[in-house]
Amino acid sequence: MADAGAADDRRRRGAGHRSRYGRYRGGPDPLAPPVDLAEALDAIGEDVMAGYSPERAMREHLRRGGRDHVGLDELARRVAEKRRDLAQRHRLDGTLQEVQELLETAVRQERGQLARDVEMDDGDRAFRELRLDALPPSPAAAVSELASYDWASSEARETFEQIKDLLGREALDQRFAGMKQALEGATDEDRAAVQQMLADLNDLLEKHGRGEDTPEDFERFMDRHGDFFPERPGDVDELLDALAQRAAAAQRMLNSMSAEQRRELAELSAQAFGSPALQEQLARLDGQLQALRPGEDWSGSERMQGEEGLGLGDGTGVFQDLADLDALAEQLSQSYGGARMDDVDLDALARQLGEDSAVEARRLAELERALRDSGYLQRASDGTTRLSPKAMRQLGKALLRDVATRMSGRQGARDIRRAGASGELTGASREWQFGDTEPWDVTRSITNAVVRSAGEPGGLRRDPVTGRPSVRLDIRDVEVSETEARTQACVALLVDTSFSMAMDGRWVPMKRTALALHTLISTRFRGDALQLVGFGRHAQVMDVEELTGLEPVWDKGTNLHHALLLANRHFRKHPNAQPVLLVVTDGEPTAHLEPDGEVLFDYPPHPLTIALSVRELDAAGRLGAQTTFFRLGEDPGLARFVEQMARRVEGHVVAPELDDLGAAVVGSYLGSRGRGGPGGAGGGPAGGGYGDLFGRWGGGGRGWWAG
Repeated sequence: MADAGAADDRRRRGAGHRSRYGRYRGGPDPLAPPVDLAEALDAIGEDVMAGYSPERAMREHLRRGGRDHVGLDELARRVAEKRRDLAQRHRLDGTLQEVQELLETAVRQERGQLARDVEMDDGDRAFRELRLDALPPSPAAAVSELASYDWASSEARETFEQIKDLLGREALDQRFAGMKQALEGATDEDRAAVQQMLADLNDLLEKHGRGEDTPEDFERFMDRHGDFFPERPGDVDELLDALAQRAAAAQRMLNSMSAEQRRELAELSAQAFGSPALQEQLARLDGQLQALRPGEDWSGSERMQGEEGLGLGDGTGVFQDLADLDALAEQLSQSYGGARMDDVDLDALARQLGEDSAVEARRLAELERALRDSGYLQRASDGTTRLSPKAMRQLGKALLRDVATRMSGRQGARDIRRAGASGELTGASREWQFGDTEPWDVTRSITNAVVRSAGEPGGLRRDPVTGRPSVRLDIRDVEVSETEARTQACVALLVDTSFSMAMDGRWVPMKRTALALHTLISTRFRGDALQLVGFGRHAQVMDVEELTGLEPVWDKGTNLHHALLLANRHFRKHPNAQPVLLVVTDGEPTAHLEPDGEVLFDYPPHPLTIALSVRELDAAGRLGAQTTFFRLGEDPGLARFVEQMARRVEGHVVAPELDDLGAAVVGSYLGSRGRGGPGGAGGGPAGGGYGDLFGRWGGGGRGWWAG
């Protein structure tokens, strides 16, 4: 019975429980997907290679957005669209129109009463009708004229009093949002409370202006008049900020009106609540706000040419919205010094564009913060921002994956998975085939057997004596560990950095190729020695970070002679390694080094330039270098030159498309390692030991080897 009573009690408590679900508001959404740093780094790396600074490249990515999130440009477009809609939809004479409509209604009601009242003296009726007929066309002048009119119709008198009430509520709504609705149907006591609040507020602000106010003064004011300020400011400064922002918006609205409209409103304001005292207190408040917050925009204006009339209070709200949108536009532009995504006012963005836009901006801020905190960007000693070595590694891995995708399935290459028994383990395994001599991968083989046995009818068999599960190993379960022959290579990648490479769109593919090859060698073939040489008017050895950030410079000359000199020096430093020479160029050599170290440039190529380049290439051939030229472009003279150069050293020529340059260079390098000697000219790598490197990345590609 006790258990039953406890259950009844739980049911009674549960019957009154209600669950409510809504948007998470406790900070960043814990279930939101993480920011995609890999995508951002790829985009930043691409722009850095194109010549942007890392800081600017990051800004460009935030501006463009990514696959799954919008960027700053889209948010700025939404802000501009809403601003344009506000300016084109509204006009500023709403209060004057409302006054005019009430005035016409009151006069019509009065004329009806005069026509129906048969007991009225004809002379009195004629005099009243004469006054009504003589009303001036100006609403302000008409209201002033009728202020002393003795209404015959109580209904007309009540309508006319609504004008005074409207003007008072609109005047207050300009300074205190929501007053127009809150004071609708207000009593004399309510109006007196407003007058007292304004007097106390002005006294408090005067003391604050003199520096004589205390926190207790503010607390007493809020205790007495806090209902007028639902936003509950924390101190005088917060109260001042809110009041000044709205008052400045009200002033900008007045500035945007025509001179006639301003004059009409000024005259009508004296009729607010039927007493000039309200206008006096509001004028006093405006003066203090301008003095205490001169930094607000008190002089701006806006053209409003729409069809929807705005009252004074609503119009002030629209001008506050316009100010919010202008501030958001500047924040989203991120065009000022020291700009950060954290500068964006997410509350204002949610208020103006909705919560979804605020979420997008928050994701961009998190992405920027993650990029800075992840170590991908680092501050150099000269104050500039650079891609860190960590970023270069990540970027290189992404480029290498792209190369693998293009290489898988390309023409002219075979996938050789089996190397000699003396090969090194690659960490990969494959199904056993007849004739394999590689060691078994025991863990994978047993796992395959367990999985296969569990999937058969009846599941795992059990030992009839012990009752324990038993596994039978089948030849289909066996996997062997893959190995590959490792020989040390000495690689020189010579990349043309003349201005024509940038001018013809080959600058970024060239850098991507160098970074992909550098990543492959530094991660998978650490025993190989890679040297990157850029050659324009001069040649110079570069590290990968320097080459990645290199900007194109207008300077005449393609100094292949100097580049080959540096490559041969690199080969001689590694006499026990297999030399591999890879040359990426889009032009014939037009410059060479003179004995004194000066550069001689000539176009068409000087015979001495050709001769010196050929001499250094022959020296590389004598050192045993396996040579591949990667010809970019369709220039016939270049094609003839590189074909003849390759033929001299039993090398070959590749004419890849730009998108396939990285796959061509990496494939040639891997083929050179696998061959142990030169391959067939124009036929691409003869094969060799890299299918296991890229098999897990997979994907389609197209052929790029030139015949």
